[in-house]
Amino acid sequence: MALNMRTGSVLLGCLFILAGCASGGGGSGAKPDPSSRYSISQDRAPSDNFDASGLQDAVPRYEAPRTAGNKSPYTVWGKSYKVMPSADGYVERGIASWYGEKFHGHKTSNGEVFDMYTMTAAHKSLPIPSYARVTNLDNNKSVIVRVNDRGPFHGDRIIDLSYAAATKLGYQPRGTARVEVAAITVRKDGTMTLAGKPFPDADAPVPVSRPDPERREGLFVQLGSFSQLEGAQGLSKQAGRHATRSVRVRRVETAAGAYHRVQVGPFDDPKDARNEQQAMEKYGFGQATVLTDSL
Repeated sequence: MALNMRTGSVLLGCLFILAGCASGGGGSGAKPDPSSRYSISQDRAPSDNFDASGLQDAVPRYEAPRTAGNKSPYTVWGKSYKVMPSADGYVERGIASWYGEKFHGHKTSNGEVFDMYTMTAAHKSLPIPSYARVTNLDNNKSVIVRVNDRGPFHGDRIIDLSYAAATKLGYQPRGTARVEVAAITVRKDGTMTLAGKPFPDADAPVPVSRPDPERREGLFVQLGSFSQLEGAQGLSKQAGRHATRSVRVRRVETAAGAYHRVQVGPFDDPKDARNEQQAMEKYGFGQATVLTDSL
């Protein structure tokens, strides 16, 4: 497996939040130091067969500027970086990488907890938080992510996506991809621009997918997705003991083959879905994710 050897984004979060914090570092043969911040010496994908096809993009919204994660200039490994005063008009092409299990559950540069199953990203200079559309130039797939971390700080990489976002863009197995990153700026009145142009807009560089009005959808808390039905049925039985809503196993066909999704719902209110997700996580369902799916 081609893994992202990211050692910068959440490391900077350590520098901002916990002075003197060190990265796990080391190659595949290194043993993790139990006393260090990270129990895994080298970043990796989770062992499960994660299905990202139904994962909802980050939803851009206005967020007031804040100081957390926006120190400028800042220095990492002897090199100085500046944070943009505004993301408006930003668009860049380059190499994207991803980060996953090693950093899962640890703090990002602005103090939030990194969740590799959500649509987030790390960037060296975009304001935190901000939003961006990332397009894989090899397959024309696009996702919208929320930038809440700093990095990557090596090579020619311009952005680090969460494991989930990289999986949805189709490059997670390879580790990197050629991408276009276009900032989405949200004003107080809710209007948005993409790289300085009105958004959504038919003239945007890459077409933006819009929901089919004929398709009935709802919010679900997805607990897992399995290629084999037996695994999904087992998880569904466990979830039924704790879930406040119905638990279903939904079979879907994706480009990677058939999956069986274990989902709780539907929910009308995103807040209710998020509360259910947090409750299920406390019961040990650590991969609970809120997404939109067919009813």
